[in-house]
Amino acid sequence: MSPHREGISMPDSTTAPRTVAVILAGGIGVRVGLGIPKQLIKIAGKAIVEHTLDVMNASEVIDEIIIVMNAGAIDQLESLKHDERFPKLTRIIPGGETRNDSTKAALAALGDDANTKVLFHDAVRPFVNERILEECVEALDHYEAVDTAIPSADTIIQVDSASHITGIPNRAILRRGQTPQAFRLGTIRAAYELADKDKTFHATDDCGVVFTYLPGTPIYVVDGTPENMKVTEPIDVHIADKLFQLQSASLTADAEMPDLAGKVIVVFGGSYGIGESIVELARTAGAEVHQFSRSTTDTDVRSRSAVKTALKQAHDASGRIDAVVMSAGVLRMGPLTKTKVKHIESSIETNFLAPVIVSRAAHKYLKETAGQVLLFTSSSHTRGRANYGIYSASKAAVVNLTQALAEEWAEDGVRVNCINPQRTRTPMRTSAFGEEPAESLLDPHQVAEVSLKVLDSGLTGQIVAVRVEQQADRSVR
Repeated sequence: MSPHREGISMPDSTTAPRTVAVILAGGIGVRVGLGIPKQLIKIAGKAIVEHTLDVMNASEVIDEIIIVMNAGAIDQLESLKHDERFPKLTRIIPGGETRNDSTKAALAALGDDANTKVLFHDAVRPFVNERILEECVEALDHYEAVDTAIPSADTIIQVDSASHITGIPNRAILRRGQTPQAFRLGTIRAAYELADKDKTFHATDDCGVVFTYLPGTPIYVVDGTPENMKVTEPIDVHIADKLFQLQSASLTADAEMPDLAGKVIVVFGGSYGIGESIVELARTAGAEVHQFSRSTTDTDVRSRSAVKTALKQAHDASGRIDAVVMSAGVLRMGPLTKTKVKHIESSIETNFLAPVIVSRAAHKYLKETAGQVLLFTSSSHTRGRANYGIYSASKAAVVNLTQALAEEWAEDGVRVNCINPQRTRTPMRTSAFGEEPAESLLDPHQVAEVSLKVLDSGLTGQIVAVRVEQQADRSVR
């Protein structure tokens, strides 16, 4: 244990002070360029600040959460005050013009116990993990100030006003600062009291205030993670979206299948391929399944009336609908200029319009049960492929539809996700591409297993990729 600074006594080890997480949400989002505060941007069906709240609320080392919000937009978080998801959230208070002002607003609301452990965390760092939180809180048993940082992968240069290099520090001793930054309440308050007396005061973070005004106080550094990024620039939104998708990696094919007893699932396109496998596995898992298709029930997913009739029939029979799966699709190969217009229209209607029709008709039933729509895209959605560009474009549209509806229907409690299977051994693929090496293809049951795990999860707005890792090892990303 390092010596403590004179005037600030180390906490009594026999007491168990409370730990308060202060989420700083004062940004206005100018750089991210979306016209709203960046902490309110929705990714994976929820505002970024909600994702951050999820982590903090679930942490075993956090006792209480306070949000310091941009005063001009504080009303947009009003619904969180009584949200059952966040029982640890006690207050949402207006922030100041600067980060330091927001910190001082939080300090004024934190009571008189100088031993209270306080973690200041950026609302727009939603990927902080429990390990980081635990280490920050534990470090406060030995230090009065704690920072979070990661090594710099880039060489850092120092320049002058003319943009000439004036120094190149040794990268090995440099770190890139993150949050949370953690303090004993008495320490951070003492630092700000001294800073307020300095007319030249300027600091970009709270550890900087302690470092400058309490130079005798050691600041311990906890290892952060590259994923604990700050969503600041437009590209960060896209990176964050991909990171949320990668979090679905826990839905591996080796994981235990969910128990779906009591659930009612409707599957469109359930007579062959992936849809047929979903029907079979869902029934095995205990679900009551209604399947509809052209071949078995004469249900055309391009028809609004046919889809409405099918859903009403399922609801009348079972009294509820917990999930609606739309796995029907069509793949026609050939150059665009040689494809008949009626085939182009049919492809767009089946691969994109039908998911729109099914989702729209399913909403009222899923709102009753806080249920989920599960759509399907293709690995070709990331880049158009020659000779099946209409299919690729339609599947890209399904991805955008998934993300948009997840955000649009979040307040209704309706989740929307999308499965992105790699090449899968289905009749549709065989018809289009002929016979292919078995080891290069997924089995429809593997895709169905992941699909059921997504249906059983709390995910929303996710594009869950299922891919062949190796010939004998298939897993999910």
